[in-house]
Amino acid sequence: MTTLATIGYEDTTVPRFLETLREAGVELLVDVRAVAGSRRPGFAKTKLSANVGEIGIGYLHLRGLGTPAEGRAAARAGRHDEMHAIFLRHLSTAESQAELHALADLVRSGKRVCLLCLEADPAHCHRSLVADALAELVPVKVEHLRPGG
Repeated sequence: MTTLATIGYEDTTVPRFLETLREAGVELLVDVRAVAGSRRPGFAKTKLSANVGEIGIGYLHLRGLGTPAEGRAAARAGRHDEMHAIFLRHLSTAESQAELHALADLVRSGKRVCLLCLEADPAHCHRSLVADALAELVPVKVEHLRPGG
């Protein structure tokens, strides 16, 4: 069974984040944020792609697997159940399903894939829902990486 990693960058630094990815043997970081920008230096799309590229890790942004604006607002307000419901509705759209199947193909290829989003706690993040949906297509064991601390 393939292992799928997930990671959030909320409580970490770029060096610790990169070290965590390297230690886990990640080959491809899949950004599942709807908006791949960040106020945190080093975690916006262009810089993040360059940072992981410097340590030999590929980067792919799958915007269709990101949480819609109303879901992000619910998450910021701490309404995680509401965010999950909004995201699950979004996940049923054609765009999201196409990107989920593309992600499944990447996992089937044997690459060590890691899903990225902001939240440190995977229980509060939609990346866990993406991982669960992926597990319905490809047998995966999910490992939540925790670079914070």
